[in-house]
Amino acid sequence: MKTTVLLVDDHNVVLKGMRFFLETKSDIDVIGVANDGEQACSLALQTKPDVIVMDVMMPKLNGIEATEQLKQLLPESKIIILTSSLEKEHVIPAIRAGADGYQLKDIDPDDLYQTIQNVALGNTHDALHPQVARQLMTHVAKDDDSTKFAQLTVREAEILRHVTLGKSNKEIASDLFITEKNRENTYDEHFLKLDVHDRTQAAILALRNQWYTDIQT
Repeated sequence: MKTTVLLVDDHNVVLKGMRFFLETKSDIDVIGVANDGEQACSLALQTKPDVIVMDVMMPKLNGIEATEQLKQLLPESKIIILTSSLEKEHVIPAIRAGADGYQLKDIDPDDLYQTIQNVALGNTHDALHPQVARQLMTHVAKDDDSTKFAQLTVREAEILRHVTLGKSNKEIASDLFITEKNRENTYDEHFLKLDVHDRTQAAILALRNQWYTDIQT
C-alpha cells in the first residue's frame, strides 16, 4: 500500500518541489498540500494522512502548535518537522509537541523520502537530524531521569531496549512474541512512566542516560 503524505509549508516553491519529487515514488501518494497550520489541521482531519511533513514558521498557526493539535486529533498520523531552523526554541517544543522526526530543508530528497517511509513504519530511530538529536540529549537532565527506568517492568525494559536498537514496531512484536495490541499497551505504560510522548523521546532518554549499556551488560 502507498504511504499517504500531506505537505505543509507557506512557500509554494518548497511545496511544489517536494510534491514533484515525492510523486515520482510509486509507493508515495501526496494527498494534499497546505500553506499554514490551520489549513493543515483541516486537511489532515479530512484525509487522515499516514505522514505529515510540516514547516515550523508559518502564519495563522505555526508548525509546533499544529503538531500539538494534530497529535491529539490524529494520534496515528506521523509528523515530520521540515524546517531551516536548528534553534532550540523550535527543536525542543516541536519534540515535546509530539513530532516523530525533525529534519532540515537542505536534506537530500532521497533521504527525505526514506525518512517518510521509516516514520510511516514506526521506525523513528533515524528521523532526527544529528544536531537535533544532540540538542535533545543535552536537554535531558541525566540526574533527574535516571530513577525513571527503575519503574519499568521486565517486558517494558525489553521493548525499550529494542527501540534503542532502531527496531520497527513489527520487528519488536515479532522478536518478543507479543501482539501489536499488547505492545501498544506496554508503550502507553512506559511512556507514562518515563514522562515522554513517543518512542523517539523514549529512545533519546535511554541513550542520554546510558541506560542501554546497563541492561546489555
